[in-house]
Amino acid sequence: MLKDSQHRIRAMALIHEKLYQSENLAYINFNEYIAGLVAGLVWSYGGRRDKVAVKTETEDIALGIDTAIPCGLIINELVSNALNHAFPGDKKGEVTVQVRSVNGTIELTVKDDGVGIPGDIDFRKTESLGLDLVTTLAEYQLDGEITLDRTEGTAFTITFKENYSKSEKKKQN
Repeated sequence: MLKDSQHRIRAMALIHEKLYQSENLAYINFNEYIAGLVAGLVWSYGGRRDKVAVKTETEDIALGIDTAIPCGLIINELVSNALNHAFPGDKKGEVTVQVRSVNGTIELTVKDDGVGIPGDIDFRKTESLGLDLVTTLAEYQLDGEITLDRTEGTAFTITFKENYSKSEKKKQN
C-alpha cells in the first residue's frame, strides 16, 4: 500500500516537473511525461523488468495540468496493476500505454497480454482502491468514458475531450 502511494505521489510530482520545464506553464508534452512515468514504474518493479516489456505508443499531444494529472494517475494505477497481477510467476508478457487523438477526443489505452481480469469482476464495483480511483478519475475528473476489453489479456480505454491539443494550439497562433 505504501509503494502504491509512493507511485501516485511520483506521478503528480513528475507532472509538475514537466510543467516547469515546459515553454508554456499551462501545458505539458504528454508523450515525454508518459515515457518518464512508465520508466519510473518499470524501475520500481525491478524484478519484473526481465519478464515484462513495457512500451509506449503516443502521439505528440500537449495536455493542460487539469487533464494531465488524472491521466497520469490512471496510467500509474493501470500499469502498476498489470505489473503486479497480469503476469504471475515466471509468465512473460507486454504492457502497452497508447495515447492518441481521435476525432476531437483523446484516447488513452493501457493494455497487457497477461492472464486478464476474471470475467466475474466488475471493475466499477470492486473493492480495489486502484480501480475505483481509475473509474472515478476517468468518469468524473475527465468527464470521459472508460471501457474494459478482456479479449486478449486486459485493455482499459478511456476517451475524453481535451480543450487544446498541440496541433489545435498551432492553428490558433
